[in-house]
Amino acid sequence: MTDPDLDEEPAEHGRYRRYLQDLDGVAEADEADLVTTVLRDPVMSMAQAAVNHHLERRAAQLLTGPAFTAWAQMMATAVADRSFLTRRLSEWTLLRAIALDEPWTAEDLTTASDWFQRTASTAQIVTSSEVLSLLAERGRTRRVRNAASSQLQRWDQQPRS
Repeated sequence: MTDPDLDEEPAEHGRYRRYLQDLDGVAEADEADLVTTVLRDPVMSMAQAAVNHHLERRAAQLLTGPAFTAWAQMMATAVADRSFLTRRLSEWTLLRAIALDEPWTAEDLTTASDWFQRTASTAQIVTSSEVLSLLAERGRTRRVRNAASSQLQRWDQQPRS
């Protein structure tokens, strides 16, 4: 037996899918406005999840390219009142700094979120033995410490040219 009320999809599920589609196809010039519009949705957790999905996708695409900095600044303004999104964007910026061998501090890594530490300890883009050593020693979770240690071991086993 099915209950017609239970079979209906909540409206926010449809909006979430639509937001993801809109964000996926948005023109660069309209991106900040669309992010701001999505964040006005009455279901804050759903809106934030959609924007986070977008930030993750775009940050990964732009990470080591020259357009990242301007994009990150634009997004920082659009998400300024959302602490989770602001922090995630900041951590993508830290990941970029590490990938491009730009300055970072041990405190940046040790106070970063579990998500960041997991990403940094497993991402092929992180090639700094200093970062991996720090995460292997002081990563927040056993999973991070093990992943960073494994990355370091793989590097040690690779033939040198």
